Amino acid sequence: MKLHELTIHEALRLLNKKEISAAELTNAVLDRISQVEPLVDAYITVTADTARKAAEAADQAIRRGEAGALAGIPLGIKDLICTRGIPTTCASRMLEDFRPPYDATVMEKLNAAGAVMVGKLNMDEFAMGSSTENSGFKPTRNPWDPSRVPGGSSGGSAASVAADMCLGALGSDTGGSIRQPASHCGVVGIKPTYGRVSRYGLVAFASSLDQIGPMTKDVTDAAILLNAISGYDPRDSTSVDQPVPDYTKALTRDIRGIKIGIAKEYQETAGICESVCRAVEQAMAVFRSAGAEFVDISLPHTDYAVAAYYLIAPAEASSNLARYDGVKYGFRATSEPGRNRNLFDMYKSTRSSGFGAEVKRRILLGTYALSAGYYDAYYKKASQVRTLIKHDFKTAFDTCDIILAPVAPTPAFAFGENTDDPLQMYLSDIFTLSANLAGIPGLSVPCGFSDEGLPIGLQLMGSYFEEASLLNAAYCFEQQTDYSNQKANPAKH
Repeated sequence: MKLHELTIHEALRLLNKKEISAAELTNAVLDRISQVEPLVDAYITVTADTARKAAEAADQAIRRGEAGALAGIPLGIKDLICTRGIPTTCASRMLEDFRPPYDATVMEKLNAAGAVMVGKLNMDEFAMGSSTENSGFKPTRNPWDPSRVPGGSSGGSAASVAADMCLGALGSDTGGSIRQPASHCGVVGIKPTYGRVSRYGLVAFASSLDQIGPMTKDVTDAAILLNAISGYDPRDSTSVDQPVPDYTKALTRDIRGIKIGIAKEYQETAGICESVCRAVEQAMAVFRSAGAEFVDISLPHTDYAVAAYYLIAPAEASSNLARYDGVKYGFRATSEPGRNRNLFDMYKSTRSSGFGAEVKRRILLGTYALSAGYYDAYYKKASQVRTLIKHDFKTAFDTCDIILAPVAPTPAFAFGENTDDPLQMYLSDIFTLSANLAGIPGLSVPCGFSDEGLPIGLQLMGSYFEEASLLNAAYCFEQQTDYSNQKANPAKH
């Protein structure tokens, strides 16, 4: 079975025609994982036995004519989405042995649709990072060039899709963690509007920013997966009771008359490499030939977005990660002579050894920003800037339908290249994190290659709950180009 040619929508067609079985498809994916995982290291846990059982159940449902929308489709799940009885580690030693007693809402939806989970995917610890170098277990490598990072924090999700170790995956996006690795690995990734997809059962990093979304080989697959996981959930207080369209029906390829905004602030951003600029300009030409109209817009508070994000997100992380204290659940540091003499010592030693360096850095940043005497100067001010950024986007969407921008300033960088410079690492999110601050949807679609043959993604952002418009624009672009699901990737051979 040629997995590198197989998308979700094509697999569904073959399954429904009974030209392949779910068991055959699942075994082919599991075989692929065993072959390629030593090169890529995308998975923390491979759930082969439960996957085979789920595939058999899917085959039975197909034979009965009762197949769900994703019956028999092998998917990977980012390891911060709760899966009942299956380890959910957040790539942290702190949760190394944690087995949730319940499924996240998105997992309930996937299970109801008949999807087959083949494993839990690697990530930056607690989703804090842009390279998957911060995993508490191992780094994931980019299938296009194993000497380079896959991006983060959903690096395992992007790499597994790019290397055909699943047909699609779920990631999460707090400041670009779906879109940036999708760009670096040459796949499609969409961050939905905040509130479109339930966060119930998503282990929180920054609760006002986190959102779950699909990562797939092409736009059609992204629409199919987004259909499956979207919708109101009363168990999530941030879920929005808004009708969910059929995203696959939005893929018409017709974008004539659509107005695409180009922000001068993004054009003036320093540090964008020439290959990214070239790919974005070529993408603009494709949209123009399809009948789109370009308009100049301004997002005047863009320069403050990185600073605001790296106060708000660490502050929320500091609060959310306070629960990992060695008492309630998770890791507890073992007692040593002269240590853990009291409760404070146990807290200190547990958190010192259970969290990695990047998580501790962000907890310290967030705790400082929330501390007495500094709250107004830092967290409150950052929240006010966030309101201004939201207003910037609202004003922009009065004159355009979609905003076009790069996903990242550069293609995938080499391992260790930014490790000693956290600020440089944080700046790699400069084009993506504003969408999280504003709560709007954003999408990455492959749009070209660097001189070294590395994939480059194009970012499209839309107004609230306009995922259908983004998907259709990306679909139109994809159908006129040949960048999605390329075969040049070394892990594909």
